[in-house]
Amino acid sequence: MTAPSRRSARTNPVTVTPRWQGGSLPALVLGTGAADLVSWLPGNTETVTRLAHDSGAVLFRGFGIDSPEAFRSVMAALSRDVLDYGERSSPRHEITQGVYTSTDHPADQHIALHNEQSYTLDWPVRIVFCCQRPATTGGRTPLADSRRVLARLDAPTVARFRELGVRYVRNYLPGISLSWQEAFQTGSRAEVETYCAQHDISCEWVSDEQLRTWQVRPAIRRHPGTGEETWFNHALFFNNAALADEVGDGLLAAVGEENLPYHTYFGDGSAIPARTVAAIREAYRAETVGFDWQQGDVLLVENMLAAHAREPFEGPRRILTAMADRWSSAAETGAAR
Repeated sequence: MTAPSRRSARTNPVTVTPRWQGGSLPALVLGTGAADLVSWLPGNTETVTRLAHDSGAVLFRGFGIDSPEAFRSVMAALSRDVLDYGERSSPRHEITQGVYTSTDHPADQHIALHNEQSYTLDWPVRIVFCCQRPATTGGRTPLADSRRVLARLDAPTVARFRELGVRYVRNYLPGISLSWQEAFQTGSRAEVETYCAQHDISCEWVSDEQLRTWQVRPAIRRHPGTGEETWFNHALFFNNAALADEVGDGLLAAVGEENLPYHTYFGDGSAIPARTVAAIREAYRAETVGFDWQQGDVLLVENMLAAHAREPFEGPRRILTAMADRWSSAAETGAAR
């Protein structure tokens, strides 16, 4: 199904394609000629929302959004609630207000599928990417429908995660993972302790430089717009077994399980069996789709409905990212009443 935007077809030649390259993830909004995304978005918010809810992500192509300033203008048109990146789990650099580099991670390494900041009490409903420069080789941003991932898991696994949730244990180790100063964006131990107390995070100072935190969060959440249940967590992404064998085994041998930079358990602290980790990985693999970036692309990911990843790449790839529309456990609880 392909249909032009009726409201602005004369001034903004824009084509909306819910199903593209054989599937619906992502949907495609294609601009041609003098199409201007910033002016098109305000009059088509319902269309964008419908596409995002149905497909899980929307790719805007042909609008030439290839600078941080242009991308920030797109974000302003998409949302009044563009977020800062707090309680960090990956290194990023802010370029302009609310616009960051995508994860500063070695180009030869894969970043596994995950839903942005699902380990927090407050997370973005949307995460948006902008391709300023595609990689020479590789570097795609794979996607997986989190609703379909949940549906692929067997009933006993889902029931156990539903009952217990996920326990996230992190060790902030200089030279191995993010420092606590970078993760919490402060040099004050007292401010970190206050933040943890306010956000239902347990913490202890193992040493002057090593902070350990742990928190329990649901593995399954309900999207506030569609009401659908979705597999929304970092159970696999933060599990040491998700790393390449040589990396995960090396970390385990070097620091021991207690000091791993990231690891996950069931909410009661019991181990997640290797077969369960493998089943989650397979569910993601079965639902993974991808597309090749083009310069000027903007990808809106409905964060609670679709997980995203990054493939290894070669060449000077530069993808920008921004997050919008805060949702929280408190809001989720209130909406369910």
